[in-house]
Amino acid sequence: MAQEAKKQAYCSYSNFRVGAALLTQDNHVFTGCNVENAFYNLCVCAERNAMAKAVSEGYKEFKAIAIARNLLVCMDKATMMDFFCLASFHSQFELKWQVYMSKPNGSYQNKTVDELLPVSFGPEDLSMADA
Repeated sequence: MAQEAKKQAYCSYSNFRVGAALLTQDNHVFTGCNVENAFYNLCVCAERNAMAKAVSEGYKEFKAIAIARNLLVCMDKATMMDFFCLASFHSQFELKWQVYMSKPNGSYQNKTVDELLPVSFGPEDLSMADA
């Protein structure tokens, strides 16, 4: 589903297509694609797009997310989610859910959010007791 979502990407500036498919705890799937903007700060990545759709429908517990990108370069770099997605969205929920990062040739890696961002900043870091 992430490969299909990638086809909907609006990437007229970079031609870098990304699709995501987010699986909730009750097996509902939300897809998303990247949406670029001439003002780069307003770009929306595929992962955040799928997560925002899920949260807006009342889902906040996830099993896994699959991310598909259109570059065939080093798996460790080309398919990694960007830091802002990990820090600002994924780590806000649960750190143990699965992340499948795939390439068009079918190869993929599977990691947890915690493995991708072992020292994340999340809700627990905003505790008043720590202030």
